[in-house]
Amino acid sequence: MKRLLVAVVSLGLAALLILSGVSAAKASPSYDQEVTETAKLFKGTPFKWGGTTPKGFDASGFTKYIFQSTVVNKSLPRTSADQYKGGTPVVKGKEKLGDLVFFKTNGNSVSFVGIYLGNKEFIAATSKGVRIQSLNANYWSNSYVGAKRYLP
Repeated sequence: MKRLLVAVVSLGLAALLILSGVSAAKASPSYDQEVTETAKLFKGTPFKWGGTTPKGFDASGFTKYIFQSTVVNKSLPRTSADQYKGGTPVVKGKEKLGDLVFFKTNGNSVSFVGIYLGNKEFIAATSKGVRIQSLNANYWSNSYVGAKRYLP
């Protein structure tokens, strides 16, 4: 399944490059583009408590799956709290594409994670499925804990 997904993403990017007249040598996707574009392919995937596959994701299952199934091929810890313990800290407002953004949605500790898309947006497996969210929304801005960089 991972290889099929990577092949489909690669073919899609190649087709886009051909149609736009850009040579692949000049426009090879970077890790951050690979992670964010792959994550967007799963918009609408249902939420599933403990879910780690495209049949259904929870927040940390989604980030773990995306990082493992792309060319990044990085195995993240299973829970959002453990994912927050790793990576390189990122100063608020300095997030880059593909950084993980963390939240305290239970009021006590890190309990939610998403993938930063740029323009103050992130994608995550919410209770309503995989959706793009705004960091500026009151709920997310009030529960924001920080960001971590796992990409090279």
